Amino acid sequence: MIRYFVLAFLFTITAINYGDRATLGIARSNISQDLGLSPVSMGYIFSAFGWAYVINQVPGGWLLDRYGSIRVYGISLFAWSLCTLAISGAGHVPQSLAFPVLFFLWAGLGLVEAPAFPANSRITSSWFPIGERGLATSIFNSAQYVAVAFFAPLMGWVTQRLGWEYIFAMMGFLGVLLAILWLVTMRPPAQHPHVNDAELTYIREGGALIDIDDKNKKIKHKLTRQQVQFMLTDRTLLGVYGGQYCINVILYFFLTWFPSYLHQARGLSLTQTGFAASVPALCGLLGAIVGGALSDRLLRSGRSASFARKTPFIVGMGLASTLCFCNFVQSPLVIIAIMSLAFFGKGVAAIGWAVISDIAPKEVPGLAAGIFNAIGNVAGIVTPIAVGYIVSLTASYDGALLFVAVHCIAAILLYLFVVGKIRRLALPA
Repeated sequence: MIRYFVLAFLFTITAINYGDRATLGIARSNISQDLGLSPVSMGYIFSAFGWAYVINQVPGGWLLDRYGSIRVYGISLFAWSLCTLAISGAGHVPQSLAFPVLFFLWAGLGLVEAPAFPANSRITSSWFPIGERGLATSIFNSAQYVAVAFFAPLMGWVTQRLGWEYIFAMMGFLGVLLAILWLVTMRPPAQHPHVNDAELTYIREGGALIDIDDKNKKIKHKLTRQQVQFMLTDRTLLGVYGGQYCINVILYFFLTWFPSYLHQARGLSLTQTGFAASVPALCGLLGAIVGGALSDRLLRSGRSASFARKTPFIVGMGLASTLCFCNFVQSPLVIIAIMSLAFFGKGVAAIGWAVISDIAPKEVPGLAAGIFNAIGNVAGIVTPIAVGYIVSLTASYDGALLFVAVHCIAAILLYLFVVGKIRRLALPA
């Protein structure tokens, strides 16, 4: 059962990944006060990650297909941890340089984190049969909720007691150690010293792309213009790309502005904000496990892949849209309850990585995952800036919550009317 140890490794790295992304959201109020940055300025800084992350998705996917998941993933983890360490020193620059320094360091973090999720998808495709892939992808994807649930209270406490610089130093140091461990111990399935023949046969016969990182069996494939056009225009791919963009709008609101919403609009202290943010995150974790397990169970019971993958997404996004009801209540406890239901739904809907693993042409899984993640993370550019302007112009978060809810409804429509049959797509000859 070595594949489950690999999954635990992916889960841990992804938790560090999202912990790094959450640092700026947790420390935003203190950073803004110390460095004199307005909500609009912070919105642009938040978006810097998204710009760089999106730009490097396709190159990152190509690097994964060219040099293999393990090496590229390990180097990426090491590099993004160094960026996080560097941000811990941003408080020592002159205030006039604070905006460009934070902008470029946060962009650097996004640039080198770009291969992470395509690598997760690629590695999961090589280690897990199709019947287990929904739960496996939901588990590594659920690390985002665990990261917030675990790190948010800790970061809030550290920021309040020691200062915001310490949370960046802490996360960067953890990432460096994990990168070294990954590069020293991780191997592809057929080359892993602890995999037995029975497990290797089981995952291969179950549809795992077991030789995806085997240099001796890799067939170099040069894409034609027609094939690239197919990757960018196929109806099912476009619907899946769009669905990932919509679900990421919720994610980036949660990572960037949700702590400020609790702190500024609802009057919670930083420590209270950290603990309050952890409750919806834990519900998101539960939802992710439920959604992945439900999808795989439907698949094993004989339901079509389309029904098994689309049902959790549509139901989950419907639940996620309820977060706009927070506009009509005042009690912080009720708000946390509504947000918890919404993020449970978001977790249930987090089946997109299983879908792209199921439908990506077998010659270019890294490229497909890169395009999928690039379009999905345009939300990381749009959401922080849009919310920053909404809050600045209206002095309220009501419009921001409505902005997120509209994207939930749009995602449902995409999976109902645009995404076609879920099956392995073939590149045109």
